[in-house]
Amino acid sequence: MYGRFMDAAQWRRLLVRGEFVRITDSRVVQWVYGAWLGIFALKLIGSTWDVGWHFRFLRDDLAPPHIINTIGMVLGIGLLIFQSWSGLATERRGLYWLQAGVMVFLAAIPLDLLNHRWNGLDLTSWSATHFMLYLGTAGMLIGVIRIWGILGRATRWWLPVALGFWLFLLEDMLFPLGQQEYGTLSLAAFLAGRTTADAELVQAGGANIATFALGAIPLWLYPVYFMTMSTLVLGSARAFIGWRWTATTLAALYLAYRAVAYLLLRAGGFPPSFIPWMLLGAGLVIDLAAHRRWQPMATALAIVGVVYGLAWLIGQWTLMPAFSVLTAPVVAVLIALGYAALPWWQARGRRWVLALDD
Repeated sequence: MYGRFMDAAQWRRLLVRGEFVRITDSRVVQWVYGAWLGIFALKLIGSTWDVGWHFRFLRDDLAPPHIINTIGMVLGIGLLIFQSWSGLATERRGLYWLQAGVMVFLAAIPLDLLNHRWNGLDLTSWSATHFMLYLGTAGMLIGVIRIWGILGRATRWWLPVALGFWLFLLEDMLFPLGQQEYGTLSLAAFLAGRTTADAELVQAGGANIATFALGAIPLWLYPVYFMTMSTLVLGSARAFIGWRWTATTLAALYLAYRAVAYLLLRAGGFPPSFIPWMLLGAGLVIDLAAHRRWQPMATALAIVGVVYGLAWLIGQWTLMPAFSVLTAPVVAVLIALGYAALPWWQARGRRWVLALDD
């Protein structure tokens, strides 16, 4: 099948019977998923810049961050069309995830424009149409992670590419928190009389500038979402990759990227953002718990204790979004339930890999 397009019978075997497309040349797999890494890197740069842009200027459909993100998305659609037509370096269920993710993302664009037309400015990262964009990107990443997990394990680039895809997924799932991470600092700067937002954006905030900056989101949502989503992604990555320092490395890479982006955006005159340094503690505990085979509740309590403790210490040093300790019991229960379900998830992951040998 490698080197030519699929005929109707081959498509039927792939899509109906669920056979995998087998690529004999590992270099082809590496080139294809190296291209996907570049595509998601463009989307990452565009989305990171976009948050700072919206805390400095009013919405602009042709803003440079949108253009960078759009270029990445167009390249991704082109590569997906080629893979879907040729069967090159792909697999049935992973291909479904990729296709579904692209469709959700594309559907969100006109819906978001209509939402702005009907309801005016929507500068919160927590709106329904914005979440469709995140979920579409997440679906695409789940697809490439699944396919790379099956076709890429025999290549010498297995670990760094897998870490790259999981890093993009971690950033995508934590992206909504930028509303509070930028909003908290921007609100404080406004109240102190040294806002970094232009006059038109401040005017759009109206009388209740706090609601405008923080997106009308309850304070408890930041720690609950941060704890559960970061644990979900880091714990899943640790189980999927299996390397001892997976979660710690992903957390460190994410924080390093956020720090570099912070410096570059500040140099460009954009507002500052809080960086969630306590994520590194979560990664360390997750790796330690996996290595020591801790029980779900012990793992959850350790993660909650370390991260909430670090958040308290960081809060003594710098301004950050509210991280109420009252949310800790709920978070501990949610994390414990997630870890209790992890053996089932790991069993499914092993079946994905072994499927090639059936």
